[in-house]
Amino acid sequence: MSQPARPAPWSGPAVLPAHRAAPLAAAPRPTGRSATLRLPGSSEGCVQAREFTERVLGEWELGQCRDDALTVVSELAANAVLHGRRSDTLDDAESEVWLRLTRRTAHLVCAVTDQGDGLPHTAHAPNVLSEHGRGLFIVEALAQHWGWTRHTPHYKTVWAMLPTGARRT
Repeated sequence: MSQPARPAPWSGPAVLPAHRAAPLAAAPRPTGRSATLRLPGSSEGCVQAREFTERVLGEWELGQCRDDALTVVSELAANAVLHGRRSDTLDDAESEVWLRLTRRTAHLVCAVTDQGDGLPHTAHAPNVLSEHGRGLFIVEALAQHWGWTRHTPHYKTVWAMLPTGARRT
């Protein structure tokens, strides 16, 4: 079985515009302004995403973003694990989920890339009796901006921008 095609490497500016998604790359340690981690396509990936986010924010001294970032990353990773598998993917080992944190002057961008064919639904107030449907509603409430970018028919990135409290110069 051949490997799925990956999006072309990012060749744009070091600071990504809000409408562009982060590139896919495997770098488990934060390097400067971004940090990327490949996650297993299972619930274990959500735990790893939270631990990674907490460690990176500590190294970047962005403790003021901790609670919101952990919540947003948890929701985006959970959606990717639950809905982001390609229809022809058989197991978690074949599933690709990537978390990328990007530090900007006044924002932290949390982006999760998966192989899912479908795009996220617009955030809406969930039915109080429903088990699902609150994730993007929560992301929208916490993020200054959020959205998604489709890379190919089999890859998409869902991202959220959180304010860091830093002033723009």
